[in-house]
Amino acid sequence: MRKVIDKVTRRIIERSKTHRQNYLQRIDEAKGDGVFRNKLPCSNLAHDLAGCVGTCRSSLLDNTVPNIAILSAYTDMVSAHQPYGKYPDIIKEAISKVGGNAQFAGGVPAMCDGVTQGEPGMDMSLVSRDVIAMSTVIGLSHNVFDGAILLGVCDKILPGLLMGGLQFGHLPMILIPAGPMKSGISNHDKNTVREAYAKGEIGHDELLASEVKAYHSPGTCTFYGTANSNQLMAEMLGMHLPGSSFVNAGTKLRDALTKSASEKIASITHLGKNYTPLAHVISEKSIVNAMVGLMATGGSTNETMHLVAIARAAGIRIDWNDFEEISDNTPLLVRIYPNGAGDINSFQKAGGMSLLIKELLEGGLLHEDVQTVAGKGFMRYTQVPVLDDNKAIWQEGPKQASDSTIISTVTAPFETLGGIKVLSGNLGRAIMKISALTDGEKTFVEAPAMVFNNQQELEDAFKADKLNRDMVAVVRFQGPRANGMPELHKLITHLSITMDRGHQVGLVTDGRLSGASGKVPFAIHCTPEAATGGLLAKVQDGDIILMDAHNSILELKVDAQELSRRKAFDYNLDASRHGLGRQIFAPLRKDLLGAEEGASSIFTYTDEN
Repeated sequence: MRKVIDKVTRRIIERSKTHRQNYLQRIDEAKGDGVFRNKLPCSNLAHDLAGCVGTCRSSLLDNTVPNIAILSAYTDMVSAHQPYGKYPDIIKEAISKVGGNAQFAGGVPAMCDGVTQGEPGMDMSLVSRDVIAMSTVIGLSHNVFDGAILLGVCDKILPGLLMGGLQFGHLPMILIPAGPMKSGISNHDKNTVREAYAKGEIGHDELLASEVKAYHSPGTCTFYGTANSNQLMAEMLGMHLPGSSFVNAGTKLRDALTKSASEKIASITHLGKNYTPLAHVISEKSIVNAMVGLMATGGSTNETMHLVAIARAAGIRIDWNDFEEISDNTPLLVRIYPNGAGDINSFQKAGGMSLLIKELLEGGLLHEDVQTVAGKGFMRYTQVPVLDDNKAIWQEGPKQASDSTIISTVTAPFETLGGIKVLSGNLGRAIMKISALTDGEKTFVEAPAMVFNNQQELEDAFKADKLNRDMVAVVRFQGPRANGMPELHKLITHLSITMDRGHQVGLVTDGRLSGASGKVPFAIHCTPEAATGGLLAKVQDGDIILMDAHNSILELKVDAQELSRRKAFDYNLDASRHGLGRQIFAPLRKDLLGAEEGASSIFTYTDEN
């Protein structure tokens, strides 16, 4: 184990000590001696039995049979979740064959950031994570389950499922992925068409035809954005079966892995000898492993909030300093879009998770002594699943990459640093993703500010040809409490075109960008946000802003006395808080914590977790 990884882990353990002890004490108190449904009065249990068909009733009346909850984010209109429609039947049959029972406990909402990108619905995206966590708790609240299977992939869904699931950390839980779609047109070609459209060189029909070729079938989008970062994070946490993250949707191996995960959950409840509660899988060491995996691959910046919130739900406290120190000491081993030309299928073909984990373990960058859903020890995750007579079996993974432009080695990495830097200064603290910035000069920007109070203002300025200059675009009032912290990925095309015209360009915002943020240098998740007193609210057009990733600086170069005389801009947020149902989220939105604290409302009123 490298000393710095051990040091960060020890710091997290010490920082979390009281919270973690309180959490684990409550988990211990919730453990049961027999099946949990036996604790219910007869009338209560009868209500559960009333919905049974087939062998369900006799199974639930047998005190030796574990009952497994299925919680699903299935929806037809989210490609990554569409395959989940058939999973409950597969799961129920597989669990029944090994002497268990499964019931569909509830659905959780699953909105698609791709569908809502740049639209009003995006303002509800981040807050939906808290709704998913709460929905998960409601599904498990009947207290008739001895374990749970969580079906979720995309941006807010997987984190929300874990945040909610950890409230029932005494139960074993497994995340079952749905897998990526097969590759369509390349991300380079897709972005070339987008830029041509933004320049007015092609029309709507040509753009739509290109997008349909990119997003063409059920499964996760193939670029390395937040959805695929979630899958990598889940496997690094030990929540997936080894090597199951990136097996394509709709394949026989995908179905076999679903069956194997179903069989596994029935074998690790408190009723058997291999009891593996969720609270012991999500530990300080597994959280560090997830951070290392994300930094080694240039994962989505959204995980700097999601992993904070997941950890907090388990009584573990991490912050951006932990991310940065791990990033500074973790080599970049993977180059896939937006950090390279390939996609998630290229990564899988080159060696995938088993090879990545092998390299990181051999390099002393991971904790091997962790509990996973597959058993004790992380070495198990250097194996790969293969199909044998329609069943998943595991064999030794590859020793080296089949494509060294996709996966490198610890001894010869693509970069000596990981994926992100934390910038600090009078503007606050912010995240910069550096893994996609192949030119070191792009990590230093010093230019006059152009201030926008929403993303439409920037798009309008581009169309009016007002962005042809060196600038740092400031897009403010996009933080959690302002309007729910939408992603601003739509703006990257306009800023990329401006860069290609030879201008120095940066972006500072209290909003979000996904893992697909590309070549534009940015300082995002800026906290404190403009709507809660952050200095962003005082920035004016022409102010010089310095973004310096090498020295971790984010500075508004305006005299302190001048800043003290300025009044914060009072921006009317009503337009982004009403319409399309956004008004109903006001109670949650007003309590969202800052980005570095996980941007969740769940922990606002209590420090118990």
